[in-house]
Amino acid sequence: MKKVVLAYSGGLDTSVAIKWLKDRGYAVVAYMADVGQEKTTTAAIARAKKAGAEKVVVKDLKKKFVTDYVWPALKAGAVYEGRYTLATALSRPCIAAEQVAVAHAEKATAVGHGCTGKGNDQVRFEVTIQALDSKLEILAPVREWEFKSRDEEIDYAIANKIPIDITKKSSYSIDKNVWGVSVESGVLEDPNVEPPQDSFQWTKGAEKRNPKDRVVEIEFKNGVPVGIDGKRMDPLALIAELNDAGSLYGIGRMDMIENRLVGIKSRETYEAPAATILMAAHADLESLVLDRELLHYKQGISQKYADLVYYGLWFTPLREALDAFIDKTQEKVSGKVRVRLRKFNAHVVGRTSPNSRYNENLATYTAKDTFDHRLAKGFIDLWALPYRSGK
Repeated sequence: MKKVVLAYSGGLDTSVAIKWLKDRGYAVVAYMADVGQEKTTTAAIARAKKAGAEKVVVKDLKKKFVTDYVWPALKAGAVYEGRYTLATALSRPCIAAEQVAVAHAEKATAVGHGCTGKGNDQVRFEVTIQALDSKLEILAPVREWEFKSRDEEIDYAIANKIPIDITKKSSYSIDKNVWGVSVESGVLEDPNVEPPQDSFQWTKGAEKRNPKDRVVEIEFKNGVPVGIDGKRMDPLALIAELNDAGSLYGIGRMDMIENRLVGIKSRETYEAPAATILMAAHADLESLVLDRELLHYKQGISQKYADLVYYGLWFTPLREALDAFIDKTQEKVSGKVRVRLRKFNAHVVGRTSPNSRYNENLATYTAKDTFDHRLAKGFIDLWALPYRSGK
């Protein structure tokens, strides 16, 4: 019997996929990667076994996810289409890379996933798998099976006594990890419908709350956040604290129409409190310590990096080369940034760095001004020289 390692989320699609693959002659190893989705529970494991998995392998990848994927993206300033901080997109190469390792350990000849045929995740999984071991067979049940809707999947699960945490009335597709939450499907498929309160995971009820403003001071070292309010923290604790704080204010909500890699537009909602706060603080610190040309050039690199992540091209020479450039830019991105948290917003209100390029004596309009204004005339004449009218 052929063996397949299925990336198992514990949700509807992958629970049904276990039974579907077993019926087609595969021994199924359900592989659960814990990146902070809070679904690697006893119930989820029991569900996989009930569906027919011969074994369940759980890997705690939270720390690896943050240090090897999230922090590089933060240093890059990677935000897709100006808004999406790439929580789901970053998790996929991390999960898929470990899936390949599990397949090798289990002596499996195939790997599988529960991605749809019109989503981005299928690309992210399969490009990663092919880059790391192109000999593995890749199975994608959702692209092949007979079910034409989520309702039909639910009926199949019920008929086969597979316990699921979804109903036909509330059929959101939710992906959660330490860096953010992605929600789609259900009523959200109408782009003109305001996201209902029950679609929010972290920031639910923010409209009704009225907390006092809070200022947090985030410390960075070489582009990586290392502490909050003078307290050094490990990466997971730091992100957790900012997620908790930001969620209280409703910070990090995004409701956007985005351009999927496969060519269609989709409507998704996101919640990313810590990511939103850290991206703002990091970008502001870069503005303080990087010279103009390096800063502007890196901003173009940021967009390219975001595209690579979104398009599933993490394990590629270009991403590795960009990381080398970005790491060079981060050598002086150390310091502290104060961020004011208020309802639905995070505003940078102060920043300091031992590597600051800001010179108050040059910038001031007071008597302390040391800028030689007489130099401006010659500078302007030279700058305008190519555009003079010739008179």
